[in-house]
Amino acid sequence: MNDKKKDTQSQPGSAEQSERDTTPSPSPQAAGSGALVEPAEGAVARLEAQLAELKDRYLRLAAEHDNFRKRVLKERTELWQKAQADLIGRLVDALDDLARFTRIDPAQTDAKTIHDGVEMVGRKFLKQLEAIGLTRVDQARVPFDPKLHEAVTTAPADDPAGDDTVGAVLQPGYRLAGTLIRPARVVVLKWQSEADERGRHGESG
Repeated sequence: MNDKKKDTQSQPGSAEQSERDTTPSPSPQAAGSGALVEPAEGAVARLEAQLAELKDRYLRLAAEHDNFRKRVLKERTELWQKAQADLIGRLVDALDDLARFTRIDPAQTDAKTIHDGVEMVGRKFLKQLEAIGLTRVDQARVPFDPKLHEAVTTAPADDPAGDDTVGAVLQPGYRLAGTLIRPARVVVLKWQSEADERGRHGESG
């Protein structure tokens, strides 16, 4: 009788032990956070694939950029060559006229004819250059501008209003589309009052 009770009491514990034995234990990869951990070999393979993809993308972008740079350089060179050809095309007629004058016999041509012909060629040159945006800087009686003028010498002004103005242009300057090619060489007028003049003579005396 007592043996049967002992057997009955030991059965629940045996069932619990059996349940614990049949329950699968968590894998080492799922231990801790409960999330699956990527194997090292798989992570390396994935990162290598991503690196290869990024490298390929970089090489393609670098090639596209190099092609773009070469194309822009080629277009810019062709545009510059076309502009030069257009300029020369505008000047060849005047050059032909100038060449014809070199074949003139001075003994059989009067000076006025030669003068008028050279003047005509000069006007033709200037007309073609003005057509592409060239402008002369040759105005007198305008304020002296160091950005446009080069002062060669000075001269006295007749009145205070003429102080620091261009009295004469010794050599014209030129601008192309707003860019100064050569400054005009000019005489700059300076006004001196009587007091300044007396002081200057006093210092010299």
